[in-house]
Amino acid sequence: MSAPTTASGSAGRIAAEARSVPAAPSAPSAPYALTTRAPQVPAERLVAEMVPPPRFATVSFDNYITDPGQPSQAEAVEALRGFAGRLGGGADAKGGRRRHWFRREARPAVDGGPRGIYLDGGYGVGKTHLLASLWHTTPAAPELKAFGTFVELTNLVGALGFQQTVKTLSGHRLLCIDEFELDDPGDTVLVSTLLGKLVEAGVALAATSNTLPGKLGEGRFAAADFLREIQGLSAHFRALRIDGQDYRHRGLPAAPPPYADEIVVQAAHRTPGASLDDFPALLDHLSRVHPSRYGAMCDGVQAVCLTGVAPVPDQSTALRLVVLADRLYDREVPVLASGVPFDRLFSEEMLSGGYRKKYFRAISRLTALARDAKELAEASYSR
Repeated sequence: MSAPTTASGSAGRIAAEARSVPAAPSAPSAPYALTTRAPQVPAERLVAEMVPPPRFATVSFDNYITDPGQPSQAEAVEALRGFAGRLGGGADAKGGRRRHWFRREARPAVDGGPRGIYLDGGYGVGKTHLLASLWHTTPAAPELKAFGTFVELTNLVGALGFQQTVKTLSGHRLLCIDEFELDDPGDTVLVSTLLGKLVEAGVALAATSNTLPGKLGEGRFAAADFLREIQGLSAHFRALRIDGQDYRHRGLPAAPPPYADEIVVQAAHRTPGASLDDFPALLDHLSRVHPSRYGAMCDGVQAVCLTGVAPVPDQSTALRLVVLADRLYDREVPVLASGVPFDRLFSEEMLSGGYRKKYFRAISRLTALARDAKELAEASYSR
């Protein structure tokens, strides 16, 4: 699937090219193996891909379905509409030649308050949908807006260096950060400093997370030792709470159980563009590939088939699997698997620890992708 059709200008074209995938072959062929892929991703691609992922290419506030029983959802939509409208517009914002509107002088905070908005809520309540809708709605050219996960943002700093990242993003009108989490002290100091620089340059911020900004880092490291940085981050945002149930499972049948190995293998060989990997081998491979490359590792893959799914052995591996699950979900790649169900991937200790919200999100997303893969298995059964 290509980049958002709303993109225009040079950044939009680069993003579309970077996110394009090879056309599926006309007939089934030998499946890919993700374990053979270790792509090198240039910094230019990391910047170009800072647009909403394909799953959210056409979302809008209008097609966000609110739950009448959860008024906070409708309230969040209206707050975000107003936030987008107050970020400026006019001919310049739509990519005209006159660019003085976007000079890097500091711009006043929205309504005199924090120059950021923060969507807090459980997984599956549509926070990413709303964040992408804000990106699409904000009246600025695509190259003046950036959208990425927290991990992608820290990866960008790693690729470009801190000063170049500040320079690259300071001319933007809006920076959207999805899945905002602080997993270690280094990230806390890095992101606090980066966002402070960007706010000084007049960049508006929007973020989503399952954790209120004042609670970031809690349960992961000695957050009290970095209270100043955490409080500094919190000061940039106005928090909006979004309540509700996981939309991926509202009124839907249960995810299909894992299949037999032979069904998964058959489906991989008969599905154009499918990959086929042994799950433990894939986990081992993830440990040798930087998470910033997981998206590129999935280029051209139309379905992921996994045999021997088993509980993840340690937290480092589990966090890498979370990133892969996010990239597959962004690209709407169905996942067909044998072994244990996805709700048994993570131990009870992991599900009760500081990263529990990441793990529950991964379970939710993998379950949705497993449901999408059901027809691939049924096609194998019918042969």
